[in-house]
Amino acid sequence: MAGKSPSSTQPATTAQAPCRADLAGGTIDLWPLYLFHPGALTLNFAVEILTTCRVTALKGSRIELHSFDTGQQESFASLEELVAADNHRHVLAAYLVRFFAPERGLRVETDSQSPAGAGISGSSALMIATTAALARFTGRDLDPEKLRVIAQNVEAQIIRVPTGCQDYYPALYGGVSAIHLDPDGIRRAAVPVAPEEIEMRFLLAYTGAPRQSGINNWEVFKAHINGDKHVFRNFEKIAAIARDMHQAFLRHDWEDVARLLREEWELRRTNAEGITTPLIDQLIAVASKHGGRAAKVCGAGGGGCVLFMVEEGAKESVAHAVAEAGGRILPLKVAREGLRITTET
Repeated sequence: MAGKSPSSTQPATTAQAPCRADLAGGTIDLWPLYLFHPGALTLNFAVEILTTCRVTALKGSRIELHSFDTGQQESFASLEELVAADNHRHVLAAYLVRFFAPERGLRVETDSQSPAGAGISGSSALMIATTAALARFTGRDLDPEKLRVIAQNVEAQIIRVPTGCQDYYPALYGGVSAIHLDPDGIRRAAVPVAPEEIEMRFLLAYTGAPRQSGINNWEVFKAHINGDKHVFRNFEKIAAIARDMHQAFLRHDWEDVARLLREEWELRRTNAEGITTPLIDQLIAVASKHGGRAAKVCGAGGGGCVLFMVEEGAKESVAHAVAEAGGRILPLKVAREGLRITTET
């Protein structure tokens, strides 16, 4: 797995990747759930909330890992010492360094603008940024799909539950994405919607980190695999909603988008306990009184971010009402591009 050996004078490599807001079809992107729902797809868009990884050569074999947003850092005398360690403070960087197995020392520095447990795929975006930076730094020429496979599989090793594929595509490509989930493979297609159309109609608010981030998707996954008929029927409907919403976006039919977003949330919240919370319910109710048309939790739920769709011209009043009720408004700008890699000269 090792690439070219970095020298102490090798230029630093920096990679950035955006987070995402999911619109429809989430959780069904966990393998093999989508295989049981023909025509499954997920719909999402990248947001200009960025994750960053910078890799710098060090003399000798020393490896240093530093996360600026979490304050975690650790160092090892060699790759062998890192691999032998039972626990890591910066697990994401440690696992990816272990995968790429650099032949000489390096420093990996990461940062994320996403709040903790926000449900906007901050960890997956950072996985893409760090995978890309280490691949470039160690001389491996990987296409976007290979980057996605490595990032997704290593993240599954870290969190020890199945990982869905949808979160990595906004980080790679930016814009609005339809991720088609078929037996012969996964295919991402850009959705031709002007970013400004989304920015004027959608609002993102953070409700706080969930108590057990990621647990909801795992509980739903197990219920589906174990033959829970209620969950299966819900996912049949969620898959149909995602297909219909994709078509509504292509038609620029915002009335239909709002209707489908409401339907998706009503189904999703019944998949497992803990997907919604009293604060989430309160924010959605408050928003509806000030121009909110629809809303849904981002990611697995239990906290994190809520995505609101609002009436034209009502974004400011909804944002004020949601903030007054306890939500933290995050900037919502569609990321026009995905992964960006630069090498210092």
